[in-house]
Amino acid sequence: MKTLLSGIKPTGHIHIGNYLGTVKNWVELQDKYACYFFLADLHALTIKIDPKELQKQSFDLAVDLLSLGIDPKKSIFFKQSDVVGHTELAWIFNCLVPVSELERMTQFKDESAKQPDNVNAGLLTYPALQAADILLYLVENVPVGQDQIQHLELSRTIARKFNKRYGKFFPEVKPVLSPTPKVMALNNPIKKMSKSMGPASYVAIRDDKETVIKKIKKAITDEQGVKNLLELYSYFGNQKKYEAMFKDYKAGKLMNIKLKEELTISILAFLEPVQKRIKDLEKNPGLVQKILDDGTKRAQKIAQKNMSEIKKLVGLK
Repeated sequence: MKTLLSGIKPTGHIHIGNYLGTVKNWVELQDKYACYFFLADLHALTIKIDPKELQKQSFDLAVDLLSLGIDPKKSIFFKQSDVVGHTELAWIFNCLVPVSELERMTQFKDESAKQPDNVNAGLLTYPALQAADILLYLVENVPVGQDQIQHLELSRTIARKFNKRYGKFFPEVKPVLSPTPKVMALNNPIKKMSKSMGPASYVAIRDDKETVIKKIKKAITDEQGVKNLLELYSYFGNQKKYEAMFKDYKAGKLMNIKLKEELTISILAFLEPVQKRIKDLEKNPGLVQKILDDGTKRAQKIAQKNMSEIKKLVGLK
């Protein structure tokens, strides 16, 4: 099987937008590729985050991903900071990539604007660590949405620079363009669903029944809002009911209250077994840690072998 890698930052609980845009795709890709999935806790350090909060969010994210269908029997699932090679290779790449290329990255500009009082060097060199995450395992594919192509292209550029200077070693990583639906915020349907827009903008996978009912009940139902709720129903609801409601919508007969009720029922039906798995895993933190430790051992073995070759190529060994 061809190899594939992706990671996610432990900065808050997963919401249905994250699930539809990323995690659902990961779960499906496990049957088509040999996958590496990791908790990108090193990347989380670029924002101001309390150490205990980072630990808790890393554990919670591991639980969430396992509950949503990441299978450690199918994939190598681990925490980024537990594998030494990520930071070692990132430093080598930092010494290869021009500052001007990093400054051009959209992510650097966007993240700097979000935290003007904390424009740290990590924000600038973030893409070098991303490239190391990918290239350390010599993976062939990375799942990306259209808005992430720039990051992957820089990883490909860094690989070419390395290969040109030290001899061919890294493969040309190919994007696996995923059908990532742009799920819009419940409280502002012209903007993407995001934790930064506050809890009213999203349904988190850990939200209880009363919270889900309240959030969907308060969702905006202007023209864009109804379109968004209908699209959400198309992912979580009954296909025949969706087609009937879409027909009513086109004819101007759709009752918003009915749409919200049906959407609430379908999301709660999706969340119920997920939340049961979350509770079961939270009662057994030792099992979660063992899964991550086993994944780390598998990832570290591959990373160590590749880093040994890389160090020889650059003259460190």
